[in-house]
Amino acid sequence: MGFVSVLSFAHRCVSERLRPGDTAVDATAGTGADTAFLCKTVGAKGAVYAFDIQQAALDRVAERLEKQPDVPRQLHLLLRSHADMREALPREVCGRVSAVMFNLGYLPGGDPDIITRPDSTIPAFNAALSILKPGGLLTAVLYPGHPGGSEEALLAEQWAEALPEADYQAIVYRFANRSHRPPYVIAVEKRNV
Repeated sequence: MGFVSVLSFAHRCVSERLRPGDTAVDATAGTGADTAFLCKTVGAKGAVYAFDIQQAALDRVAERLEKQPDVPRQLHLLLRSHADMREALPREVCGRVSAVMFNLGYLPGGDPDIITRPDSTIPAFNAALSILKPGGLLTAVLYPGHPGGSEEALLAEQWAEALPEADYQAIVYRFANRSHRPPYVIAVEKRNV
């Protein structure tokens, strides 16, 4: 049977937390895989906010979701950095978000020089924790195999390891015997903070 891929693992973790009508955030919209998954999971009565700094990514997401019948009425595609998510979200949403998903790196098929970077990613992680409700989940798929990816992955792990144990649980899911620095997932659960 085998283990699930890192993206499937992130989706599985989030699907155990999200319910129809919930609010979720795709912090790095990219090709829209996570946005589509979140839309399907929260359903027509839910809300999804998807962030990306590239209009091309948001255009891809919109095109992908045109073909999906169960897009929430409250789908918001935001041409902004994930580091701005707390400021970009309506005040009443903050503290009520069930899941925030990150898929770091670069836009597949896009400019490989436009990548997520720790100077915005770590503040975005902190913003994500601040908007999550108790029991909410942050997932981040990390890609150490591209230029700049190893540094970002290392700093992401250090960030997760430094979270107060009383307030958060953090796990790492990775394949230990794959070559070429494969992607892996960090997942953080917010406790009753």
